[in-house]
Amino acid sequence: MTILTLIPGHTSLAQLARVYHEELSVILDRSVKPAVEAAAAVIKAAAAGNTPVYGVNTGFGKLASLRIAPDDTATLQRNLILSHCCGVGGSIPRAHARLLMVLKLLSFGRGASGVRWEFVELLEAMLARGVTPVIPVQGSVGASGDLAPLSHMTAVLIGYGEAEYLGQILPGAAALTAAGLTPIALGPKEGLAFINGTQFSTAFALAGLFDGWSAAQSALVTSALSTDAIMGSTAPLQPEIHSLRGHAGQIEAARFMRALLQGSEIRESHLLGDARVQDPYCIRCQAQVTGAAMDVLRQAAHTLEIEANAATDNPLVLTGAGLIVSGGNFHAEPVGFAADMIALALAEIGAIAQRRVALMVDPVLSFNLPAFLTPRPGLNSGLMIAEVTTAALMAENKHIAMPCVTDSTPTSANQEDHVSMAAHGAVRLGKMVQNLNVILGVEAICAAQGIEFRAPLQTSNPLQKVVARLRQDVATLGDDRYLAPDLAAAAVLIGNGAIVQACDLPLPEILS
Repeated sequence: MTILTLIPGHTSLAQLARVYHEELSVILDRSVKPAVEAAAAVIKAAAAGNTPVYGVNTGFGKLASLRIAPDDTATLQRNLILSHCCGVGGSIPRAHARLLMVLKLLSFGRGASGVRWEFVELLEAMLARGVTPVIPVQGSVGASGDLAPLSHMTAVLIGYGEAEYLGQILPGAAALTAAGLTPIALGPKEGLAFINGTQFSTAFALAGLFDGWSAAQSALVTSALSTDAIMGSTAPLQPEIHSLRGHAGQIEAARFMRALLQGSEIRESHLLGDARVQDPYCIRCQAQVTGAAMDVLRQAAHTLEIEANAATDNPLVLTGAGLIVSGGNFHAEPVGFAADMIALALAEIGAIAQRRVALMVDPVLSFNLPAFLTPRPGLNSGLMIAEVTTAALMAENKHIAMPCVTDSTPTSANQEDHVSMAAHGAVRLGKMVQNLNVILGVEAICAAQGIEFRAPLQTSNPLQKVVARLRQDVATLGDDRYLAPDLAAAAVLIGNGAIVQACDLPLPEILS
C-alpha cells in the first residue's frame, strides 16, 4: 500500500490529486507533532481555568454566553457532534470522503486546532485500514464550517454514526472494532475543531477541479477532431494571433491544437481554393474559449491549494502569542468563489462543444458531410438525437452554473447571518462534469464519423490514434442502432482520460 507523507501548509495540488484519484493513505510529517501537542496543552489549561473560552467551556453559536462546568466539557463535545449529525440525502462517494479526511488532517497539522495527537493517529489509521465514514451529501451552508457533514465524519471516531468497511456499512463503533481500532472520547474543544472547517466543501471543489481539468484537456482533443471533420481552417491557431492577446490559457490551447492537427491530409487538401473565408465561432474561437476556461480553472486551483493547507476551525490556538482567539476562518467564501468559477468554466466548455456537435450534424454547415452523419439519411436518423441529448445537458449545466455565493441566508438564530453556500456550489460540480463528459463523448463520436467520411484523406497521426481508441469501444455508425451504450462508452473514455492519452502528446497541466 502506498502511503503519502504530507506536510501541512506545504501540500501540493498534485499530491491532493493523487489522494483523490488513487485513494491513497496519508500520514502527516512527524515534524508537526510538537505544534499539535502544544496547542492541545493550551486548550487543556483553558478548560481547567475560569476564563470563558468559546467552545471550550461555553455553549456554541447563539449559546456562547452560557458557561459549561469543567466536569461537563467532554459531554458538551459529544452532544455537539451528535446534535449536529443532521445531514440528509445520499452518501458521498468514498473518494470524496477520504479526501475530506485528509484535508482535516492537514488542518489539524497546522498546530492551531487544539486536538490531541491521538485523533491525528486515528484518522491516519482509518485511512490506512479502509474505514470510511458514511457522510450525507446535503446539509451544509458553507459557514461556521461544514457542520453537518463533518459531524457525521466525526461521529465515527467517537463510536457513533456509520462507516463503510470492506464493502459493508456498519455502525461506527463496529467498523472501528472490525478494523482493529478503538473510538476516542472527545476532550475540550475537540468536537468543535472537527466540525468547524471547510473540508467538505473543499473536497468537493477539488474533485470538481480535477475532473473538470481532465474534461478541458479532452475538449481540446475533441475540438481538433471536429475541426478536421468539417474541414475547418487551422489559420486561427497561428501562434502570433494568440501571443498578440497574451492570455496564457489561450496560447497553450492553440499550441496543443496545432500539435494535434499537424500533418493532417484533410487540412492540406483545402489549404488553397477554399471558398469559405471564416469558420463559425465554435471552430474559429476554440482556443479563446477553452483557453479562458483553463485560466479560470487555474485561478480556482490556486485558491483551493491554499484552502487545503489552511487551519479553518474556530477558535484557533495561537501558541506563539499564548492566545485562543475566535475568528472566522470557517467561512468558506474562498471555496464558494472557486466553485462558482469552476462551474462557469465547465458550462462554457460544454456550450461551445455542443455547438460543434450541432455544426457537424447539419448538412448545410458541415461542408458536405451527410445529414446527421449517417450514410443513408432519411431511412436512418443517425446522430440526430445524440445532438439533442447534448443540447439538453448543455442547458442543464447552464442552469446549475448560476453563482451560489450570492445566495446567502441567515442561520442559527441570526448569529450566523452570512453564509457562503460553498457546499452547494461544490457538490453540483460532479453532476456538471458528468454532463460535460457526455457532451464531449458525443462530439468525439460525431467528429470520428465525419473524419471517416473524408476518406481516403486522413487526419493527423495524433488524431488517428484518438479515433482508433474510440473505435475500440464505439463502432462506426452505419444503419441506425441502439445508441445509448455508445454514448455511455464515449463518456467513460472522456472521463477516464483515455481519449486524451491516445493522442500521445504532452498535455496542458493544471499548474505549470
